[in-house]
Amino acid sequence: MKIGAYTLHPIETGRFYLDGGAMFGIIPRPLWEKTNPPDARNRIELASRALLVIGNGRNILIDNGNGPKFTEKQIDIYGLDTSTSELHSSLRAKGLSPSDITDVILTHLHFDHAGGSTQRENGNLVPTFPNATYYVQRAHWEQAVHPTEKDRGSFMPDDFLPLNQHGVIRFVEGEIELFPQISLIVTNGHTTAQQLPKIADGERTLLYCCDLFPTASHVPLPYIMAYDLRPLTTLDEKKRVLASAVDNDWMIFFEHDPRNICGKVKRTEKGFSFDAPVPFD
Repeated sequence: MKIGAYTLHPIETGRFYLDGGAMFGIIPRPLWEKTNPPDARNRIELASRALLVIGNGRNILIDNGNGPKFTEKQIDIYGLDTSTSELHSSLRAKGLSPSDITDVILTHLHFDHAGGSTQRENGNLVPTFPNATYYVQRAHWEQAVHPTEKDRGSFMPDDFLPLNQHGVIRFVEGEIELFPQISLIVTNGHTTAQQLPKIADGERTLLYCCDLFPTASHVPLPYIMAYDLRPLTTLDEKKRVLASAVDNDWMIFFEHDPRNICGKVKRTEKGFSFDAPVPFD
């Protein structure tokens, strides 16, 4: 897909599984299982999909998946599967190595979004992308290093503390234009200061919606994860962002949907719903 000066590529980093009830909050299982059938452990399949943005002399990676640092117990709990896709092989398929990445935009620091940021080399944790600057909202960093009892399990310090120790993080604040034609929308419902990259050239706009709508099934307003710190804030943010997406014909990029990479949304009598997938040409 081409938007302005940039060529965009989805980067599949693997699949994993989370509890369906937690993923859909108050929504009863008979409703969410129609589109997201659970396994015998009540887990639903999720993609771990990054976005590669190439242009203006930069190779920008938005999020990077679960990463390679899990124990066997964690692999079993989360059903981590890299048998068909993996971060490094997906980058190689685009002709790039980790050293070619110039910038990493981390929407937030939960393990399924930032786990690929670091890796072990000779027993030490080092940045996976040695020549990249990593961008994180300053307020979110404070949330990650001082988590609550509710979200402590979503943060794995080995994913992000080494980045600060190696001096490769740039803290940003608020809704700014990070690069030409790439701006940030900040939301606070799922976690403090989650940043949603928006790529726009005046004709086409794509929003990387990360965990505001993790899958197409989460577009309807009441479909809010139990993981969210502030669900009523999420509700207000969904109304605002979805209205902009419909009114301005945005494409929505889904980080966790196992089937839909990108699509459009529409208004309904009850609020909003997923309209149709958009081919990622």
